[in-house]
Amino acid sequence: MSDVSYKKIIVDGLWTNNAGLVQLLGLCPLLAVTNNAVNGLGLGLATLLTLVISNGSVSFSRHWVKREIRIPFYVMVIAANVTVVDLLMNAYLHELHNVLGIFIPLIVTNCAIIARAEAFASKQPILPSIVDGFMMGFGFLVLLVLLGGMRELIGSGTLFANASVMFGEGASGMTLQVFGDDYPGFLLAILPPGAFLGLGLIIAVKNIIDDRLEQKKKRERQATKQAEEDASNVVGGVASE
Repeated sequence: MSDVSYKKIIVDGLWTNNAGLVQLLGLCPLLAVTNNAVNGLGLGLATLLTLVISNGSVSFSRHWVKREIRIPFYVMVIAANVTVVDLLMNAYLHELHNVLGIFIPLIVTNCAIIARAEAFASKQPILPSIVDGFMMGFGFLVLLVLLGGMRELIGSGTLFANASVMFGEGASGMTLQVFGDDYPGFLLAILPPGAFLGLGLIIAVKNIIDDRLEQKKKRERQATKQAEEDASNVVGGVASE
């Protein structure tokens, strides 16, 4: 039985140990493909699927793989899974596959996937490992879509442009023109420097939220401690009388 609660797995994947926001892993594809929300969604789904299958495979075989060869084994498992994902995307999402290009095969080198295999899946049962892979992948996906959407919105004034490359021609109407047609766009946002600035802003917002939550918990602990001291003083006063 796993000694890690599912609540902690979920919170870690989405917030406290997010691969992109906290561990700062997988930054190469994260920064390279997030010039719009659809590209981020496509790569995020591919990474999520790879994490789930890889974590499950590593956990399933953890008792049989010798410690000395575990890292090469992890790389082979991840490479096999990425190959399957790459071929499926090429077959069913060919246009998106062409847009993402080399960044799909490069999922093999994503340190976040190897890190979860070594730090979690190799020590935990299959179900918690699959949940961990899903939540880590989902947290990474949310960050990809958020960063891509922010850059697309600021850079061109739209959201989910080119959705047809992922959802087919019927999705051409999904494009949201948030700003008017006369919006000139902000080129820096969709250029590589815009990715660094956008990610830095998201990390800064997360750190501010974490700091405020920690201050709130500190105030609650102080209030609880003060209430306990006041109650103790009252009991002591009654006893002395």
